[in-house]
Amino acid sequence: MNELLVDGTTIAIVDDDPSVRRSLLRVVQSAGYKAEIFASAREFLEWLPRNRAACLVLDVHMSGMTGFDLQERLSVPIIFITAHDDAPTLARIEKSGAAGHLHKPFDPSTVLRAIQQAVQARHDREGATQATDPLSPPSSCEGSCGTGTGTP
Repeated sequence: MNELLVDGTTIAIVDDDPSVRRSLLRVVQSAGYKAEIFASAREFLEWLPRNRAACLVLDVHMSGMTGFDLQERLSVPIIFITAHDDAPTLARIEKSGAAGHLHKPFDPSTVLRAIQQAVQARHDREGATQATDPLSPPSSCEGSCGTGTGTP
C-alpha cells in the first residue's frame, strides 16, 4: 500500500465510459491504491460528503456536468483525461491548474506517475500548511450534492 494513503483516502475516477472506468480501476488498484469509480460528476458529488479523495482522475467531456464544471466546485488535485486534445480543450486544461493531463488511450505507468505526483503534492501542501481538507466541497454544494451511495 502506498504510504501516503494510510489515512484511508481514495483515488476517485470519474468517466462516463464504463470500459475506461474499469481499466483505470484495475490500474490504480494494482498499484495498491484504494479507488472508487463514478459514471458522472453528480455521482461523485453524492459520494464526496461522506468520503475523502486523495486525487481525482476526471474525464473532461461528459454529459450533464463536464469535468471542467466539476473542477469549479472543488479544490482537489485533478488529473484530466480526454480523447479530445483539440486546441480549446488543451487551452482550458492549461489554464485550469490541473495536476496533470492525459490523452486517451494512455499507458498505465503514465497514469500511476501522474497520480503519485498529485498525491505527493497534496501531501506536501497539507504538511506545510496544515490547512483544512482541500477536497471538501465548497459550501455552495451543501444541499445540492444529494445522498446517494456513490457506488457504481
